[in-house]
Amino acid sequence: MSEQAAATGATRILYIDDDEALSHLVRKNLQRRGYEVHCAADGLSGLTRMREGGIDAVALDHFLGGEIGLDILRCIVEEASHLPVIYVTGSSDTGVAVAALKMGADDYVIKNASDDYVDLLAVALEQGLERARYRRETAEAQEAIRRERDRAELLLAEVNHRVANSLGLVAALVRMQASVTKDKAAVDALQETQVRINAIGSVHRRLYTGVHVGQVDFYDYLSSLLGELENSMHDERRPHRVKLTSPSLSLPTDKVITIGLIISELVTNSFKYAFDDGQRGEIRVSVEKCEGDRISVTVEDDGKGFERGEPIKGTGLGTKIMTAMASSLSSEIVYDSGRGVGARATIEFSIT
Repeated sequence: MSEQAAATGATRILYIDDDEALSHLVRKNLQRRGYEVHCAADGLSGLTRMREGGIDAVALDHFLGGEIGLDILRCIVEEASHLPVIYVTGSSDTGVAVAALKMGADDYVIKNASDDYVDLLAVALEQGLERARYRRETAEAQEAIRRERDRAELLLAEVNHRVANSLGLVAALVRMQASVTKDKAAVDALQETQVRINAIGSVHRRLYTGVHVGQVDFYDYLSSLLGELENSMHDERRPHRVKLTSPSLSLPTDKVITIGLIISELVTNSFKYAFDDGQRGEIRVSVEKCEGDRISVTVEDDGKGFERGEPIKGTGLGTKIMTAMASSLSSEIVYDSGRGVGARATIEFSIT
């Protein structure tokens, strides 16, 4: 609505019809109803007036001398898609009205010179204006929601960025502490702590650089996690390599953190206990899609394996962590090993 129309509270209607007498009748009756009516006798004049702005709705006749209203309608909906258009036709062929509606008209009215025609036109205009108002308010609401969503995602990305930086700092402090510690057991414990911190921090780094909020590319995450793990554990005593086989998957953050901790513990155990000092070995991590929404993760090595029931090596904290993490996934870790044939641990869980 234009500033002048807004000041008077009047809704501006553009009536396009080459019947001068009927246009006069429509203007007179609609003005009594509080509308401000502008008339145009042909399509060009109507489009020119519409482009000047301030028009709230259009009533468009089907026959305009040598023109067809459908051609004018196409121009209107292309230039002002949210402007309500009431198509006026005297044709008894309902196909004309259907064509107009398909093209973007809000409604149609059968044309005649009676007061009933103006009444029906007024009702159609009011309904068209109401629908346009609803479309406009819906679009504004969706835009507001989009802006708030973008703002929330930006804030969340910043939070994850700071968390990742903080966890990286903590991991660096742990690494520094390990470098000046003489006790081997303490060094091992600090290295394991660093691995666990990195497993969580790696998730947050992907959250603030990823496209989807709350989702992490599992393959990219594991590639980075296992690369960091191999770099931190690989030395002359443990010259092992880690191999990853996994499809591309997008998993919820909480699932990734949980399974990431389990994989870190299992790979760390293989590095520490599966091979004799100086022996080269391969540690394999494989991810497979199962039936439904479930996936299976397997960590295996070709080391010396272990006998069931033999005492737990180390402090046993890693086993407690893995048991707790598996329980949070409503699952459990299944071990398959025998002395001299390597070790395999598998966990299957739902990704939803």
